[in-house]
Parts: sequence; C-alpha cells; structure tokens
Amino acid sequence: MSSAIPTPSPLGTAPLSEPQRIIDTFIAPSKTVTDIKRNASWWVPWLLMSIVSFGLVYTVGAKVGWEQVNENQLRLSPKRQAQVENLPADQRERQMAIGVKVTQYIGYAFPLFILIGVAVIALVLMATLNFGAGAQVTFKHSMAVVMYAHIPGIVKSLLAIVSLVAGASPEGFTFQNPVATNLAGLFTPGSALYSLGLSLDVITIWVLIIEGIGFSVISGLKRSTTLGIVFGWYALITLISVGFAALMS
Repeated sequence: MSSAIPTPSPLGTAPLSEPQRIIDTFIAPSKTVTDIKRNASWWVPWLLMSIVSFGLVYTVGAKVGWEQVNENQLRLSPKRQAQVENLPADQRERQMAIGVKVTQYIGYAFPLFILIGVAVIALVLMATLNFGAGAQVTFKHSMAVVMYAHIPGIVKSLLAIVSLVAGASPEGFTFQNPVATNLAGLFTPGSALYSLGLSLDVITIWVLIIEGIGFSVISGLKRSTTLGIVFGWYALITLISVGFAALMS
C-alpha cells in the first residue's frame, strides 16, 4: 500500500473522498489526478478491482467450469493444442489436469497480477517521462495514476459476469477476451489478427486515454506528449504480442 503523506490541496480545491476519486475517474479524470497530487494513495482502486475480479472468477467457475476454461484457453495456442492432442491418452489427461489447476490458480491470483502489472507499467512510464521527456514524476504518483486509470477495466469484468449469468456460451469464454469490447471476434482465435483485434479494445483505449491525461496533470507536460508516450508503448507491446501469436499459430 502507498505510504504517501497527504499534501495541502491547491487553493480553493477541496480534497476528494475515495468514492469521489473513483467516480471522477470515469467522468472527470483530471479532477482525480489533481487530487492524486495531494495524496498518491492507490489501494482503494486496487481493492475494488480485486473484489470484482474475485466475483468474475467465482462466476466463471460456476457457469463455465475450469475444465472448459482450460480447453478454451488451449485453443488460443494452436501449436500447443496440437502437441497436447498428439500425446498418448494418459499423458494428455495428465497435461489437461495440470492445465486446469494452473488456470484456476492464475484466476484466483488476479489481484496479485493486477498489482504487479500496474507496478511495471508505472515504472516504465515514469522512467520514460523522466528520462525521455524531462519530467519529474515520482513512482508513488505514477503508481496511483496507472492504478486509477485501470478502474474502467471493472466494466469489462462486470459485463462478463452479467453475460455468463444470462447464459452466454461456456465454449466461447476466455480470460483474454471475457466480453466482446474489441474486434477479436472478427478473426480466428489464436491467430495474429486475433491478437491484433484484442488490442483494439474500447475499454483498453479508455484506460490509455486516462493514463495520458493523468500523466499530463502530474508531470506538467503537454497532453499530446503524454498521450503519445502512453500509446507508443502500447503500440510496441501490441506488435510484440501479434508477433508472438504468429509464431504460436
């Protein structure tokens, strides 16, 4: 958790409560980030995302089943799927059983992965802004900006929960694409184009825009500069993901 010591608010600006910071992240992100300059606490959005992720994982276990989830995930890696299918029956069953356990453990460890992922993103963006653009962003502020920026991700998880409860097909569920907020559905699962389609996601773009706005407020740099840095890194990661998918398909 952040140990940031709150600093006085700018003249005429009242400190925001945590619920206000959460709500403003959706409707007025600049207000949230301005308050982050006062207090760089980030644990509340992480806790909120963790609770929703546990809700999704529980729903997946109840409505899809971990064996089905593992089979769906395996289809996203055609080469790996072919290797497993060509194994002798006893070895194939053993591999599938291991895969089910690993998938289940990863699902329930999502809050930890969120924390690690946000920390890595915060570190990379902080370093890029400071060494590449001459800003003076601290890690605690970078961590808070990235954590709050990822709050819209709960919308995707909530939509996935509603979809599964409403009777969505278990055969179509994957954690990479729990609900159709992107263009991946237009392409063959596991292909390079499918990976590209995953990156063209409405929620993800929303998160990136909030990050760009947030780092502009925190650093004092032009919004076009911070948006360019955020989207530039995302484009690079997307290219790497597409290339890896091409190798595995």
